[in-house]
Amino acid sequence: MAADDVRELLLSTTADASDPSTPLSAPDLRLLIDRLRLRSDRLHASALSFAASHRGALASSLARAASAAASSASVESSLADALAPLASSPDLSDLKALADRLLASRRELAERQEQLAAASTIASLAARLREARAAVNPLDTATAAAELKPLLIDAERSGSGGEDTPVVFGLLKSDWEQLVDELQVGLAKNVEECMEFSPEGGKVVVSTTPRGCSSRAHVVKLPVALQALEIIDALDYGMAKIADLMMKHILVPAISNRHVAVSVEVLEEGGPEHSVVLSVGPSEELKDNKDGSNLYSRIIDVIKFVCKFICMENSKWVQSFAKLTWPRISDLVITHFLSKAVPNEASKLIEFQDVVRSTAEFENKLRSMTFLLPDRKDGKLTQFVDDVEVHFAVRKRSEILVKARNILVQYDYDNPLESGGRDDSVVDLLFLPEKRFTSKSALLLMKLVHGALKDASMSSARVAKEFCFAARDVLLLYKAIVPVQLEKQLDSISQVAAIVHNDFYHLSQEILGLAFQYRADFPIDLQKQVVFVDLAPIFSQMADDVFRRQIQIAIDTIGEAIDGADGFQNTHQPQHYESAKFSIEQAVFILEKIRIMWESILPKSTYKKSMCRVLGSVFSRITRDMLLIDDMAAEETLQLQGLIHLALENLSSLFLSLVEGDDGSTKFLDHDTWIQLDGIVPSLKKFRKLAELLDMSLKSITAAWESGDLVSCGFTSSEVQNFIKAIFADSPLRKECLGWIARTPA
Repeated sequence: MAADDVRELLLSTTADASDPSTPLSAPDLRLLIDRLRLRSDRLHASALSFAASHRGALASSLARAASAAASSASVESSLADALAPLASSPDLSDLKALADRLLASRRELAERQEQLAAASTIASLAARLREARAAVNPLDTATAAAELKPLLIDAERSGSGGEDTPVVFGLLKSDWEQLVDELQVGLAKNVEECMEFSPEGGKVVVSTTPRGCSSRAHVVKLPVALQALEIIDALDYGMAKIADLMMKHILVPAISNRHVAVSVEVLEEGGPEHSVVLSVGPSEELKDNKDGSNLYSRIIDVIKFVCKFICMENSKWVQSFAKLTWPRISDLVITHFLSKAVPNEASKLIEFQDVVRSTAEFENKLRSMTFLLPDRKDGKLTQFVDDVEVHFAVRKRSEILVKARNILVQYDYDNPLESGGRDDSVVDLLFLPEKRFTSKSALLLMKLVHGALKDASMSSARVAKEFCFAARDVLLLYKAIVPVQLEKQLDSISQVAAIVHNDFYHLSQEILGLAFQYRADFPIDLQKQVVFVDLAPIFSQMADDVFRRQIQIAIDTIGEAIDGADGFQNTHQPQHYESAKFSIEQAVFILEKIRIMWESILPKSTYKKSMCRVLGSVFSRITRDMLLIDDMAAEETLQLQGLIHLALENLSSLFLSLVEGDDGSTKFLDHDTWIQLDGIVPSLKKFRKLAELLDMSLKSITAAWESGDLVSCGFTSSEVQNFIKAIFADSPLRKECLGWIARTPA
C-alpha cells in the first residue's frame, strides 16, 4: 500500500497525521494495523465474490495459461536440444551449417513430393491414354482425347510446362497427338467411304454405313464419325474432302451448266440405315430464266440434300460444310451468272432489279437453313448485285479500252489513205483556223471519248466517274502505245512521224474543248473532280517533240549526204567534182522526199515553218563549206557555181510549195518569188549570192561590200576577205581591196 493511503487511514483519528514529518506513536501504529486488517478482509471478500460469479471464464483463462506454459516448456526443450551441439563450441559457422542442412532437407522433401505427384499424374494420364486407344466406340476415344487435351496441350500453351517438364510428359503429349491424328484420319476416311461419287460426275450416293464395312465387327456410321470429329475439333478436317468432291462432281455442274436439273432418290428407307442418291443431269425442258431463280433453286436443292442426309440437320456440321464451300459457290455464281447478267446499256439497269430480288431471296433462304450466318457478313452475292452500277461501269470501261487498243494496234500508219478516206481525215482544229490531216485511229479514239462522256452526263455519280476515267484512259492509251509501236518509223524520216504529230496536236485541241462540251452536264459531285485540261499541254508537247525530232533527223541525214562532198574541195578535178555533185543530188533527193511526205500531211503553216528550218540548215552548211575553201582555181569557181545552180534548179518544186498564194498554176520561179523565198529562208539569199560572187571581179565584190549588199545577204567581213584570198592571187589591188573591206563597217 502506498504511503499516502496509510496516512489517509490515520487522518480520521488524529489531526497530526496530516504532517508527514511527525513520527507515529504506538497507539497510532496499533490503530493502523487494525484498519489494515479490516481493509484486507473486505478485499478478500470482494475477490471471492468476483471469482464465484465468473468461475467459468476464470477456469478457461487458467487452462489456456497452463497450455501456453506447456508449449513454452516444449519450445524451450527443443531449443535446448538444437543448441546442444553449440554448448562445447560457440562458433556461429556451425549454426549456419546446421541451418543449411535443414533447408536442403526441406527442399529435398518438397522435390520428392513433387516427383511423386508428377509420377502419379503421368501414370494416370498414361492409363487414360491406353483406355482411349483401347476404346471400341470412336465417341469414347474422342471424348477421352478431348478430356486429355487441356491436361497435355493447353497446359503447355498456358506456360505451366517448362524446361523442367519430365521427358515422359513430352512422350505422352506425342502419344496423344498421334492418337488424335490417327483418329481424325480414320474418321475422315470413314466419312468419305459413306459417299460414292460417279467417275463421270453429276451423281453421289450417300449411305449411313461406309461402303464394304458390313462384315466388320465395329462399323462407324456417318453421324457417329461426324460427332466424333466435332468432339476433337476436327470437323473441318473431316468435311474437307467431301466438300471438295461435292464441289467438283455436283455443285460445279449444277452452276456452270444451264440445262441441268437436280433430283434426289431414296434407295433404302426405314430404320437407322438408308442410302440416298443425288443426281445432276441434263434437262432440255428446264432453262435458266433471266433472274437466276432456276439456278438458285438447283443450288438450294443440293444444299438441302447435304443438310439432311450428310449433316443430319446439325447446324454446326452444316456451317462447317458452308465454310468450306460457300466462297467457291459464290465465285462460281458470279462468274457464270451475275457478271454475265450485268446490263450492257444503262437503260437496262432497271431490269436487273429482278436479279437483285432473286439473289437476296436466295441468300435469305440459305440463312434460314443455317447455311449462312445471320449477320450478313458472307452476303457476297447481294453485295455484288447491290454494286451493279459499278460493275456495269467497270465493264463498259473495259470494253471501251479494249476497243481503243484494237483501233491503235490494227491501224496501218504506213498506208493512212488506205485505212480511211482522205477527205474524212482532214478535220478542222477547234481553236485554230486551219485544217489538219488526222489518222483514222485518232478520230475513232475521240469518238470513243465523246461517247463515254455523253454516257457519263446521263448517269449517276458512281457510273459517271468510271466513264470519265475510261475517257482519260483512252487518251492516255494513245500516248502510251503509239510512240512505242511506231518507234522505228519515228527514228527515221517518215510520213508516219508527220501523222503522229498531227494526231497529238488534234487530240490536244479536242481535250481543251471537252470541259466546255460536257462539264455542265456531269453530276455535281464530279464537276470539280474530273478534269481533262491537264492532258492538253502533255499532248501538245508530245506533238512538238515528235516533229522536232523529225526535223533534226532530216537535218542530220542531209548533213551526212553533204559530208560526202569533202568540203567541196578540188572540184576542178573530175573525181572530186562527181563526189560533190552526187552529194548535192542526194541532198536534193532527200529534201524532195521530205516535201512529198510532209506537204500532203502537215498543215500549210507547220509544213512551211518546218521545211524552211531544214532548208536553212542545208544552205547554211553548203555555204559555210564553200567559204572555208582556202584556195580556188578559176575552173573550180565555175564548178562550185554550177553546183549551186544545180541545187536551186532541182529544188524549184519545193520552193514553189513554200510560196504564199501558190495555187499550183505557177511552174517557174520569178523575181518576186525569189524575194519572198529569201524572206522566209534567210540562208537561201546568202546561198544564191555566193553563186554570183563566184563569177564576180575583185572590184565588183568590193563594191558590193561597200554598198551593203553582201551584208544584207548575211556575209561577214572575215568571210568576204577569206573568199577574196581564196580566189584572187596576191596583188596590190587585192591588198587594197582587203584593207578597204576591213576598214568599212559591216
